[in-house]
Amino acid sequence: MRVKICGITNLQDALHAIRAGADALGFVFYEQSPRYICPEDASKIIAMLPPFVERVGLFVEESAERINEISRQTNISLAQIHFDAEEAFLDAIAIKTLPVIRANSSGDLQKFQGRYRLVDAYCEGYGGSGKRLNLEWFEGYDCSKIILAGGLSAENIHTLQGYGFYGVDASSGTEASKGIKDPKKVERFIKHAKSL
Repeated sequence: MRVKICGITNLQDALHAIRAGADALGFVFYEQSPRYICPEDASKIIAMLPPFVERVGLFVEESAERINEISRQTNISLAQIHFDAEEAFLDAIAIKTLPVIRANSSGDLQKFQGRYRLVDAYCEGYGGSGKRLNLEWFEGYDCSKIILAGGLSAENIHTLQGYGFYGVDASSGTEASKGIKDPKKVERFIKHAKSL
C-alpha cells in the first residue's frame, strides 16, 4: 500500500513523514485552503528532500499554463488535479497528472477508468474535510489504480483491508492542527496502512 501524506507546510513535517515511511508528500497550491503553501516555500522544502519521494502538487481551478509554471518552479513530480478536467486538459500538463474524482455516488467511480486516479469524498470545499466515502461503493470493484482519500486515520484505515487500493492519502487525520502534522498520528497512520 502506497501512502501519501498531504498538506505539508514545513520541512520538519516533510522529513518526519518520509522517515516514517511515506511514499509521497502533498503540497497544496490552493490559496483558500488552510494548508496552502506558496510555491516559493514548497520549492525550498522540496530541494531538501531525499531521492525516491514523490512530490505532489495539489491544484484547484488553475490553468494548464499556471500548473506547468508552478511545476517547473517547485520541482514537483506529479500534479494532482482537484477539479473537473477533461483528458485534453490533463494532456496539456508537462508532468504526470493524477485526476481527482470527488465522488457523490458509486457511479462517479467510472470516471477516468483505466488510469490512476484519486477518489475523495465530495464536499463543498476542496480536500482535507475529513469526510469519508461509502466503502460499499468499492465492493467487487477493481481498486488497483485507485488512491483513496477522505477522512482516513490510523483508527479507521483497517476498514480498507481486502479492497486492493493502490494507495491512500491522508491529511486531516494526521494533523495536530490544520497544516501542522502530529508526528505520532503520522507514524501510526503509515504503519497501519503499510500493514494492509
